[in-house]
Amino acid sequence: MNSLADNEAVLFADAVHPTHAARPAGCWAPSHEKLAIEQTSGRERINIHGAIDLATGQTRMIEVITVDAVSTIRLLESIEALYPMLVLIHVFLENARYHHARLVQQWVARPGCRIKLHFIPAYCPHLNPIERLWGLMHRNVTHNKCYATCAQFADATLGFLRENVPQNWADLCDSVTDNFRIINPKDFRVVT
Repeated sequence: MNSLADNEAVLFADAVHPTHAARPAGCWAPSHEKLAIEQTSGRERINIHGAIDLATGQTRMIEVITVDAVSTIRLLESIEALYPMLVLIHVFLENARYHHARLVQQWVARPGCRIKLHFIPAYCPHLNPIERLWGLMHRNVTHNKCYATCAQFADATLGFLRENVPQNWADLCDSVTDNFRIINPKDFRVVT
């Protein structure tokens, strides 16, 4: 990201499928208190295809029926619309089959497309910062919380991702950082 031009942006994209169910998470409480959280009667889920710009905290989140090539294209169109003045938008994705679909490749190859796809190595979700955003979403929306209806759950989830994250990015960015250490095996001596 250090070598980006002023007319370029980098986003990280992925899909998540949160379930409308309270997720019990550990917490500190006096030992004499009995803790319990309400539970929902169903286990509906929502499908979100989204992207985040780590430089600004700006997100693009779309709720979809199915995460597939069509939803990938909808997300990419939404990203292009978010940055009308940029010449090039780099989007880093996981190697899901629908990201490599012929339909997506044709869409990206069309004349005038400003999006360039980059694929994160297989089985390396730790290299995609949006995975940490999903964890942050769970800590703030689903852990120890119950929503009466799936619609309320969807509103809370999408509201957090679409509004709270960009508005509070200065406070949240350290939880969704792309900073990680690259360890070179040549720099270490292996002791057996």
